[in-house]
Amino acid sequence: MQLGTVIGHATSTIKHPSFNGWRLVIVQPLNAAGQPEADCVVAVDKFNAGPGQRVVFNSDGKAAREYVNHEKSPARFFIIGLVDE
Repeated sequence: MQLGTVIGHATSTIKHPSFNGWRLVIVQPLNAAGQPEADCVVAVDKFNAGPGQRVVFNSDGKAAREYVNHEKSPARFFIIGLVDE
């Protein structure tokens, strides 16, 4: 699990079938001090997180495939919670 900030969402006209019906957001990972670190990632989001909102996300690919219910999904990152500030 890692803390991050949603900075936008991804739109695609062609995508893997496992992403149909799912919202994809761009997340900036944060370090323990709340500062940006590493490159942004695209995460599956069922919580409707908006830009600027802090989230907890996971990078477990197997769990992400279970999350979208597709064993061949390329999903790796997914949001598991919203940070209540």
